[in-house]
Amino acid sequence: MSDEAKKSAQPSAQTLPTGRDARDANGADDTASPAAATNPDDVDLDRFARRAQLPHTRLSLLFDSVLRRVGDLVSWVWVVLVAVIMVNVTMRYVFQEGRIEFEEIQWHLYSIGFLIGLSYAFEADDHVRVDLLHDNMSLRTQAWIELYGILLLLLPFLAVVLIYSVPFISNALVTGERSQAPGGLGYYFIIKSFLFAGFALMVLAGLSRLSRVCSLLFGAPRPIEAPGAEEE
Repeated sequence: MSDEAKKSAQPSAQTLPTGRDARDANGADDTASPAAATNPDDVDLDRFARRAQLPHTRLSLLFDSVLRRVGDLVSWVWVVLVAVIMVNVTMRYVFQEGRIEFEEIQWHLYSIGFLIGLSYAFEADDHVRVDLLHDNMSLRTQAWIELYGILLLLLPFLAVVLIYSVPFISNALVTGERSQAPGGLGYYFIIKSFLFAGFALMVLAGLSRLSRVCSLLFGAPRPIEAPGAEEE
């Protein structure tokens, strides 16, 4: 092969784009940061959720609407909790002044958010399920398991908590129970009353779920389509 042919066969260093020129030639940066490729805003978390496709009933729509409204309202407690924590930390480390009432109100706000959030998560079927078998079962099998779980475990447990929470709250009201810490909060019956409220809402969530399970298994209550709701 002649020298001219060899030169034409070899790639010229001047014609091969490298570095930024190569990336510009391809129209994109192949070395984009992992953060840009895995933007949390671009992740659809619903595709990881596995919810039973249960029909709705009039009872479930009524109870679920109440639970969602209460949950949306009480969700603001987390904003208040963060604000209280920031104020407490600022006072302690900037002004060297710790306040026990700020410590206690943090526990109370967390308790309120947790107790009310139980029914909110149960209604949305977003509560944690530690179950290795449930997802591989048929819908009717899942419904039968939920039926017995609600009737034999959930509702009896809720009934016991509600029954025993009444004297728990009334005793705090009658005795004027308050924190034993100096400068602590009083009126403990208020925070204790959220125990009853949270589990009462759980009863509504359980009955709503029970009506949907019975609608699937037995056809009663009559299933209806949720207005304006997409398939779960």
